[in-house]
Amino acid sequence: MSPARKTIGILAFTQIASWGSLYYAFAVLAPAIQRELGISAETAFAAFSWSLLVAGVAATPVGALVDRHGGRYVMAAGSVASALGLAWMARCTTAAAYFGAWTVIGLAMALTLYEAAFATINRKIEVGAPRAISNLTLFAGFASTIFWPMTLAVASQLGWRDTYLAYAALQLAVCLPLHLWLGRDAPRPPACVNAPRDSHTLGEAVRHPAFWKLALAFSANVFIFSALAVHLIPLLQSLGHSAATAVLLAALVGPMQVAGRIGERTLARDKAPQAVGRFVFATLPFGLLALALLGTRAWAVALFCMLYGMSNGVLTIIRGTLPRALFGPRHYGAISGALAAPSLLSKAAGPLIAAAILSGASGKVLLPLVLFGCGLASLLLYLSAVKPATMAGAQHVAGT
Repeated sequence: MSPARKTIGILAFTQIASWGSLYYAFAVLAPAIQRELGISAETAFAAFSWSLLVAGVAATPVGALVDRHGGRYVMAAGSVASALGLAWMARCTTAAAYFGAWTVIGLAMALTLYEAAFATINRKIEVGAPRAISNLTLFAGFASTIFWPMTLAVASQLGWRDTYLAYAALQLAVCLPLHLWLGRDAPRPPACVNAPRDSHTLGEAVRHPAFWKLALAFSANVFIFSALAVHLIPLLQSLGHSAATAVLLAALVGPMQVAGRIGERTLARDKAPQAVGRFVFATLPFGLLALALLGTRAWAVALFCMLYGMSNGVLTIIRGTLPRALFGPRHYGAISGALAAPSLLSKAAGPLIAAAILSGASGKVLLPLVLFGCGLASLLLYLSAVKPATMAGAQHVAGT
C-alpha cells in the first residue's frame, strides 16, 4: 500500500468515527440527555455551541502543531481527548459537569476533525494533497449516514450514557492506534536563504487583504449551514409541509453532498480551487432565494435542498484546498486553522440565532431572507478575495 493510500485509508475511518461520535451523535441523544439531567433544550444546545467555540479558538494553535510536528501525535492526542470528553459526558450529573465535558470535546474536535486531518495530509502528501483532501471528504461525508441510525439503535439498547462510553472506547481502541499508525513525516528541507519564497507565514497571510475576506466568506456560509442543520425540518413544517414531507425533502441534502464531491472529483478535477469556489459560492444564494420566495412549494424546497447539499459538500473541499493554493504549503496548518476559526464561531452561533429568529411571529419568512442575505454577502466577499488584483501578491509568494 502506498503511503498516500495508507494515510487516506486511516483518516477516512477516523474522520467518520470522530465526526459521528463527537458531533452527529448528539442530535440523536440530546432529548434523553435533557430529560435525565433536567436541563432545557436551550441549555443543552448552548453547551454544544460552546464546544464549537472552544474548537474555533484551538484551531490555529493545533494547525501550527501539525505544521511543526506532523499529525501523528497531534491526532492521537485528539483521540485521547475524545475518549476523556465522551466518558465525562457519560458520567455527568449536573449542568456544570455537562459544560465541562463539552469543553473537552471541543478541544478534541480541533485535534481530530477536518482542519487537523487536512493539515496532516498537507504534511504527508506533498504531491497531490488537494486530490487527497477531496478523496477524504468523499468518505467522511458518510459519517451522519452511518452514525445517526447506529446511535439510535445503540441508545435504544444501552441508553445515552453507555452509548457515549462505547464511543469513548471506540476512540481509544481503534482511532488512537490508527492515528499512531500514520507514522512519522519525512523531514522537510529548510528553506534556502536565496531560494524563491514558496509560502506565506501565518503573519504574512493574516496581513494580506484576501485572508479576512476569505475568512468572512467561509464564516457566512458556515453560519447558514449550521443554522439549517438544526432548524431545516422545523422551518419546512412551519411553511406548511407535513413532517413526512419535510423529512423526505431534507433527506436530499446528504446524497447531494456526496454527488457534489463526486462532481468536483470528475467534472472539476483539473480546475483551480478558486474557480470551483466561484461556482459553489454562487449556487447557494439562488437556492436560498427559492426557499425565501417559494418555500411553500415542494419543488422549490427540493431545488433548495439539492443546491444546499451540493454547495456544502464541495465547500468542505474548497476550505481544505484553497489555503494551500493561495498561501503555499509550508505553514498550511496554521493558516487554514486561522481561516477556520471564524467559521467555527459561526457554526456555534448559527443554531442559536436561527432559533431566536424562528421564535418570532414572522420567523418562517424572516429566517430564509436573513440567510439569503448571508449567502449573497459570502459570494461578494469571496469574489473580491480571489479576484486577480487582490491575489497577485499572495500568488507571487506562494508560487501558484
